[in-house]
Amino acid sequence: MGWFQLGTDRLTNGSEIDAQTPIDGRQPIEISTEARTILYFDHTAEISGGEIALLHLVTALDQTRFTPVVVLAANGPLRERLESAHIKTIVLPLSSSITQMRKDSLGYKSLLQVGAIARIIAYVFLLRRVMRDTQADLVHTNSLKADIIGGVAARLANVRVLWHVRDRISAEYLPRTVVWVFRRLCRCVPDVIVTNSHATMRTLKPERDEDAPTDSRLGRSECHVVHDGVPMHVAPATEGDLSDGSPHVGLVGRISPWKGQHVFIEAAASVCARFPDARFHIIGAPMFGEEDYAGAVRRQVTELGMADRIEFTGFRTDVPELIDNLDIVVHASTIGEPFGQVVIEGMVAGKPIIATDGGGVPEIVADGVTGLLVPMGSSSALAEAIVSLIERPDLAREMGAAGRKRVLNHFTVEHTARNIETVYDSVLNSAPPVSMMTSKQSQTSS
Repeated sequence: MGWFQLGTDRLTNGSEIDAQTPIDGRQPIEISTEARTILYFDHTAEISGGEIALLHLVTALDQTRFTPVVVLAANGPLRERLESAHIKTIVLPLSSSITQMRKDSLGYKSLLQVGAIARIIAYVFLLRRVMRDTQADLVHTNSLKADIIGGVAARLANVRVLWHVRDRISAEYLPRTVVWVFRRLCRCVPDVIVTNSHATMRTLKPERDEDAPTDSRLGRSECHVVHDGVPMHVAPATEGDLSDGSPHVGLVGRISPWKGQHVFIEAAASVCARFPDARFHIIGAPMFGEEDYAGAVRRQVTELGMADRIEFTGFRTDVPELIDNLDIVVHASTIGEPFGQVVIEGMVAGKPIIATDGGGVPEIVADGVTGLLVPMGSSSALAEAIVSLIERPDLAREMGAAGRKRVLNHFTVEHTARNIETVYDSVLNSAPPVSMMTSKQSQTSS
């Protein structure tokens, strides 16, 4: 069986895949016979929070015990970074009409409109073939789309599957139909669920139970909370000097309505009324069809007369270096953030954090100790918090130091990898369902 044609996308190599066949012109897959093979699946190769977390995880994995193989449904910068880190990577293209569909547009009607059902079914069977040919012991899915597609493929391949849920399954974030369906699938498709925060885990429950303590199971699925982390070797940044009259304040993340760039811009205008030399930086670019919003916030800057005080950097690969040049790192999301990768990146650089009080962020930021928490959507509260740190540079430095210490104690990728490995051990050492084949030999013989 050769590669399926999936929309307009096709793998450049037209031959069948097996453990010795070059993938997309690269070197053959060499799977260790001693370590357990973990196949990671993500629908995108763009660099976003979940993909950064995946990169950190697979590079910190104990490869004497686990062999990572990453399958991506699109080509992009994540592939380049994985291969630079010597992680075996397969690009198995899926139509961009599916991979680039925005979360808030997901639903039954939208899938029918793009004719996605046939493509997804074909892709599921192709992905199942890859799972068998790589002799995967466990499939680890890394996004909502990957959870569904990879979960079904893993079930068909008789391979255990871990859903890594990095999005809050909530009606404020996703269409209600998607929320209803996903919450029910959580109870029957994955063997184990890992979420990036307790806040995310709570949203997997029915709405009436969201505020209840997180449980160890959802239906048949074992559940764990494992916070994401940053590399422990990251050095502290050079301290800024908020007392010099030219503070630099930055917001890092893709340009999207719920990331709150418009709130940040409003706050910046208020701060500049008090501190005319303050400079603001919006680090990131729009993704997934959010260019209209990016255009709107640029017009907002012009209308407020802030063009000479607010810089748009666009997409950058040197984000840690840009954070080093900031005095304050701001997180301004208008709905609850599932976790907050950018927050821990700012903290490990020794920067004081001002973040919105929602989602998983309060699990990271100790309010008044490592930073300040402000109400979501309030530009006035954000402006007041920025002013308070500019006026008290000693406090800002203390918060930055405390934040770095907190990350090194709780939010390093080494912590994340060891906790994930414990989850792998738990699910791989448990008795498989009757319908599941238990050995690599039985998978390949089928």
